[in-house]
Amino acid sequence: MSKGSGRFTRVRIAHTIHAPRAAVWAELRQLDRHVLWMKDAVSITFHGDQQEGVGTTFTCETKIGPFRTNDVMTITSWIEEREMTVHHKGLITGAGRFVVRGDHGRHCVIRWEERLTFPWYFGGSITGIFAKPIFKALWQRNLDRFGELVLRNLEAEEAAPTETTEQQVDPTQLDVPPGV
Repeated sequence: MSKGSGRFTRVRIAHTIHAPRAAVWAELRQLDRHVLWMKDAVSITFHGDQQEGVGTTFTCETKIGPFRTNDVMTITSWIEEREMTVHHKGLITGAGRFVVRGDHGRHCVIRWEERLTFPWYFGGSITGIFAKPIFKALWQRNLDRFGELVLRNLEAEEAAPTETTEQQVDPTQLDVPPGV
């Protein structure tokens, strides 16, 4: 981590999604799609072929208001359908963690926790105090969009035609000579 003020800013938010945990994780695991629901994520560029799991590294171009930065991120924890932790270095360093809990076939809760350290030359922990409500509101809207995306995915999946393994044949439509 870069040298900060010695203190960090913690942001915690949560969102209930009326979908099974598997559907929530199916979207969350696709790191390249985070730009679809994270308003502050402009682009994601992977450092190699690995795109999921522990050790995945990527650069995320981030924009909040007039501020832009390229954060280098590394996935440090990955527990299928449960949690993902990412460490990031950029203008602001820290760690973020997504935790998915519950699954009663109807809903689950996704929690997003961040520990952020602001550099001394950017105001350190004082900047963190003022930035916290901005990040909290922005990321809460991000989770709202994430939940909407998961539900759209489920609706599209349900609307997709299913393939049948057996074909139903109307015997009156067969070209069979009489008496056979």
